[in-house]
Amino acid sequence: MTLDRTLLCLNPATGHQFDQVPIASPRQVAQAYGDMRAAFPAWSRKSVTERTQILRKFQALLLDSLDEITAMINRDCGKSRQDALLEIFVTLDLLRQYCRSGPRWLARQRVPRGLAFFKRCYVEHRPYGLVAVISPWNYPFALSVGPAISALLAGNTVLLKPSEWTAATGQLIEQLFNRLPELAPYVRVLHGDGSTGAALVKSAPDYIFLTGSGPTARQVLLAAAENLTPVSCELGGKDAMIVLEDADLERAVRWGLWGAIFNAGQTCMAVERVYVVAPVYDRFVDRAVAEARTFRTGYTGQPEGPYHLGPITMSRQMEIIESQLADALAKGARILAGGRRQGPFFEPTVLVDVNHQMRLMREETFGPLFPIMKVQDEAEAIGLANDSEYGLGGSVWSEDIGRAEAVAHQLQAGSVLVNDSIMQFGVPLLPFGGTKKSGSGRTHGREGLLAFTQSRAYTVGRPPLPFDLATLMRRPGHYRLASAVTHLVFGNTPGQKVRPVVQAKPGKRLGAAARKITASGLMAGLVALALAVVWRTRR
Repeated sequence: MTLDRTLLCLNPATGHQFDQVPIASPRQVAQAYGDMRAAFPAWSRKSVTERTQILRKFQALLLDSLDEITAMINRDCGKSRQDALLEIFVTLDLLRQYCRSGPRWLARQRVPRGLAFFKRCYVEHRPYGLVAVISPWNYPFALSVGPAISALLAGNTVLLKPSEWTAATGQLIEQLFNRLPELAPYVRVLHGDGSTGAALVKSAPDYIFLTGSGPTARQVLLAAAENLTPVSCELGGKDAMIVLEDADLERAVRWGLWGAIFNAGQTCMAVERVYVVAPVYDRFVDRAVAEARTFRTGYTGQPEGPYHLGPITMSRQMEIIESQLADALAKGARILAGGRRQGPFFEPTVLVDVNHQMRLMREETFGPLFPIMKVQDEAEAIGLANDSEYGLGGSVWSEDIGRAEAVAHQLQAGSVLVNDSIMQFGVPLLPFGGTKKSGSGRTHGREGLLAFTQSRAYTVGRPPLPFDLATLMRRPGHYRLASAVTHLVFGNTPGQKVRPVVQAKPGKRLGAAARKITASGLMAGLVALALAVVWRTRR
């Protein structure tokens, strides 16, 4: 909540104000921008090993501050201390894996020279410079610190703008960065509302990493276009769950429903649509109703709280949930469990008789709703799952792993799980991101780290030699020579069979195939070079 130039920190479960955070003025935004611009050369000159050592110290600092962080997230979001701990866990795991693998990923990479025999080719991954990170309120720690440390490891300085709805957590993140003298000069946290974010984007950072909603992304993209600033967007979802007839129904219900109500459903990759094939539909629904009634809704600040889900963090989000639910009921949906609001809390809600004419099957809900739709078969389930403008994630449930994988490969989503829900973000080496209106970038994994870099390509060698193939082919009057070389290198020899392209299998076979291709290419290149030399000599 904003009051004049101050953000009021309210516990959404109790309504109690426990802190307030000053909003950064335009002058402070400009000052922070200048500071990070000036600090970039010093940080980027540090070796990846040095940066890794500093971030390992930050990892130790986070671990020592564990209880302090979970208590703050608990007050700021209303989620349980245990759920808050999961945010820190995935952040620490990402940091650990990046410190292990980052130096290798960021190292100079040799590139095959092809027919440029006398050249040496390589790629380097250079930092953008000054990176702006704009983070959301639903996971205010993980979705702020994760991108920030990724950008820092890649060699960038960072301007972090946390959500105004969880400003106290943002303030604690700022304090944590400042507690490490080796890291503090290279990060600035800008507290504020939308106007602060707009000022940050307008300042023309070198790269913007946004996690948020579609409307916010459109505003950022339009503003960033003025300076052609590249933007990575991690946006919302409408993830589908497909339950086939041979699924383990007990586990599918338990973990599918958990994936829908975790953090009160305020998760971008939450289960928001469920498609169950007809033979097991009734049994699935009965189990879902019974399971939903076992979850407890409430709030406590104690570490060992008994509640599965806390409050809806924003009143505006509560309005969206109630509006979608009313629309569905008006169009024929039925509530079999839950469906009631109790102050800032909303019960886990199981609905049936839903269809794609209802908003809750098409628009992101961000609430603990579990709408179940009967389908006739696997094909109908796939078609309905793909009938969405979102494409963040999804899940397929079947005891036949091969069949489930085949279905998963047909889903238009950035990440798909087989027999589990919403845990893909917890795998730090697995890239996470969406398709369609769920965003364009990736976080986590090698892709997530290299997203904060620009690749620079280098070709190094002495000036072209007179008999160099490239020299001969660049001179006028050598069309026939160039044509002969082209046919020799890229054509099939008489009697050679054209092998169909098949999907490579992981492991040693791929390496052997790559070596074979490289060797054959080299031989062809050598033959081409010899031909060029002979041709040139005869002329």
